[in-house]
Amino acid sequence: MAGLYLEEFQPGQVFQHPLRKTVTESDNMLFSVMTLNPQPLHIDFDFAAKSEWGKPLVNSLFTLGLMIGISVHDTTLGTTVANLGMTDTSFPHPVFHGDTIRVETEVKSVRASKSKPDRGIVEFEHRAYNQDDQLVARCLRQAMLQKKPA
Repeated sequence: MAGLYLEEFQPGQVFQHPLRKTVTESDNMLFSVMTLNPQPLHIDFDFAAKSEWGKPLVNSLFTLGLMIGISVHDTTLGTTVANLGMTDTSFPHPVFHGDTIRVETEVKSVRASKSKPDRGIVEFEHRAYNQDDQLVARCLRQAMLQKKPA
């Protein structure tokens, strides 16, 4: 199992995730259609061409999911009990078709559960960057993780 247990996380620890992804037009269109999001900035090339961006924007919820997904293999694969929440989510720069996304994750805090002795809570800060090192997404995520088996 690639995921880390609660005891293996320490505040200040930073993961530079080696997995990267180039976002395609198909990714954006499929995600927008699957989530019933008809925003023309995502799916209407003519509309988007007349916007301040001049081209379609990648759906920000796809960007959020991709950012967290890229982090899973190095951090929580198989050790997550549940995601508890995501806060302070921001998208300071748009993502476009053809952008390549890389992610880093910083451990902000770690604590044992007060009610369940076999688990605890880790707060992560995920940051996603495009190929030009522009910050395109950021969020704090609280995850409940397993402790090492006795």
